[in-house]
Amino acid sequence: MEVLRTVAELRTWSRAQRNPARNDGGNTIGLVPTMGALHGGHTALIRAAAASCGRVAVSIFVNPTQFGPNEDYARYPRSFEADCALAEAEGTDVVFSPSVEELYPAGPNFPIATFVEVEGLSNRLDGASRPSHFRGVATVVAKLLIAAEADRSFFGQKDAAQVAVVRRMAVDLCLPTEIVVCPIVREPDGLALSSRNRYLNPAERIQALVLSRAVRHVEALAIAGERRTAVLIEAARQTFAAEAEVRVDYIAAVDWTTLEPVEIAALGTLFAVAAWVGQTRLIDNAILG
Repeated sequence: MEVLRTVAELRTWSRAQRNPARNDGGNTIGLVPTMGALHGGHTALIRAAAASCGRVAVSIFVNPTQFGPNEDYARYPRSFEADCALAEAEGTDVVFSPSVEELYPAGPNFPIATFVEVEGLSNRLDGASRPSHFRGVATVVAKLLIAAEADRSFFGQKDAAQVAVVRRMAVDLCLPTEIVVCPIVREPDGLALSSRNRYLNPAERIQALVLSRAVRHVEALAIAGERRTAVLIEAARQTFAAEAEVRVDYIAAVDWTTLEPVEIAALGTLFAVAAWVGQTRLIDNAILG
């Protein structure tokens, strides 16, 4: 497995895989964008990419433009050597790990002037709580897709609002990359895997299970036939009420394409929650039906 540090190196590698003289099936490029601190959810994405693509690139880049001024950019977990070992074990061909200056060459004294912003979607769900977050996400994902010239790019359903933003961006910019979404991977007790789970102390780790309990409660009601989203949201709110230390950010039932609220849940409605457990903000969701 190679570690590449520049956009030029990644693009050269990607184009070399498309050499028509090759006959080893390596012409299809799969990209797994990550911020590192890899866990089982990332492993599932890498495996999905390896299963459907001839070559797999994993990016490891903690993107500063998607963090707000009071968020956890400086302390976001970084474990590069362990991440590389995991990526290689799962069949990754290259890890792309650029510096901030490589992806944002203007540097801190000449701020970037060009951003990608998906209007409307970027202000919903997590975007409402984290202004400019999705602008940073869309910008860096666009950069990565262009640099890797990937045929497919793999994202986790846990970040469902991010998926909606990236899908719309790829369509609007005519990017020739298929956005592949893989299911949420959970701990045995139901907690959705997240790099930020590392922040939780033992008591908070137990409290955090309320997110998956709320989602599963709503799923059960939907399976039983409840379609009124006001009822589903209230049921989730009552579940959260059992954990007084957990602060709810949002509980929402939305169309997964537009992230607009819906009154009646239909096949594919996104039911999403976000909450603060101590100082850690966590998210979870389910696709109803």
